[in-house]
Amino acid sequence: MVDLVGPTAVVLPGTASDEVFVRSVFEEPLAQVGLRLTAPESTTVEEHLAALDDAWNGCPLLVGGISLGAHVAASWALRHPERCAGLLLALPAWSGPAGEAPAALAARASAAVVDRDGVDNALVGVDGWLGAELSRAWRGHGHRLATTLRAASKSEAPTTAELSGLDIPAGVAACNDDPVHPLGVAQSWTKALPKAALRTTTLTALGTDRTTLGRAAVLALLAALAT
Repeated sequence: MVDLVGPTAVVLPGTASDEVFVRSVFEEPLAQVGLRLTAPESTTVEEHLAALDDAWNGCPLLVGGISLGAHVAASWALRHPERCAGLLLALPAWSGPAGEAPAALAARASAAVVDRDGVDNALVGVDGWLGAELSRAWRGHGHRLATTLRAASKSEAPTTAELSGLDIPAGVAACNDDPVHPLGVAQSWTKALPKAALRTTTLTALGTDRTTLGRAAVLALLAALAT
């Protein structure tokens, strides 16, 4: 069994999201189990991988991410299983090539609108907490936004066959009412990973309290560790 007290938790943001959202989701739930969060200010897959490489100091890390960040964290763990104490995988969006996954289609469509009409028009109709989060994060990416969205929409996640060889405790979290990050993807990841558990929340709950997603991932990891 892995002792959670001690490892640094490095958690990556999703597509065109940012470290501000990561902290709002994970900082408190991780602190409650004695872990300090590191939330890199990285954007692309390459930057995410570099941030994980930089964070490793010879001691196993707890690595994770949200959406695209979860894909990258799992890919890094596949490359360096000896460097990982565990995984926190929130809202995985697809397995293998992006193809026509809902999150990939949404990113491509958003990139096209940003290129043609600008950020304001790309955010029309996105209201409430999600609209506020995207407005802050997307504007922070500046002229890189459309390129970032488009690149993420073409990126590859680990396949379930690859995940089946990752013998590391993993907590998987999903929102059971999220059409962009289907629950079925999280379920397939959990089934494929040899030492994984799944916990769910809802987009409604996430809108009221961002920590519900982070708490679900941490509770899932604790459940995986207990098996």
